[in-house]
Amino acid sequence: MGKQFDAMLPQHEAFIRQQHIFFVGSAPLSAEGHVNLSPKGHDSLRILSANRVAYLDLTGSGNETSAHLEENGRVTVMFCAFDGAPNILRLYGTGTVVLPDSPEWAALYPLFTPIPGVRQIIDIDVHKVQTSCGYSIPFMSYTGERETLQRWAVQQGEEGLESYRKEKNQKSIDGMPTSLSTLYE
Repeated sequence: MGKQFDAMLPQHEAFIRQQHIFFVGSAPLSAEGHVNLSPKGHDSLRILSANRVAYLDLTGSGNETSAHLEENGRVTVMFCAFDGAPNILRLYGTGTVVLPDSPEWAALYPLFTPIPGVRQIIDIDVHKVQTSCGYSIPFMSYTGERETLQRWAVQQGEEGLESYRKEKNQKSIDGMPTSLSTLYE
């Protein structure tokens, strides 16, 4: 059933491009820390090579992935087939947070269609790809993207988003600093 690969094959890349949602998992090193799993939507992920992906990370109520990447870099991205043939694909890797004021931003951000509320880019070096059956995943129909977050971000404006990030996105729920904490020192 499950197979492992050192890099994404063309069929893996094709499968990823067909998905409307993916999930990002990360965790702190502390056994008392909280494991995080975040759903991601919109046209926010790009395959940069057979061993590298990046996604636009939108402003949200937390910033757990950033804190975990700052501490240990470990990240997993999972895709599930909700239509068509059953399949689950996981990308295991090491991620870094790219902020708008960094040189890497200038190279990565133009690869994406802008989405209101972007706070950072998560850049992932993939060291293992795993596929598994997905036989238990239900069929679900895609009817469109939710525009709620984008409308909220536009309504906030840049000053409102910065204020929100200062209040909500500088520390994880475990009190760990995120990459944004360096912006607001």
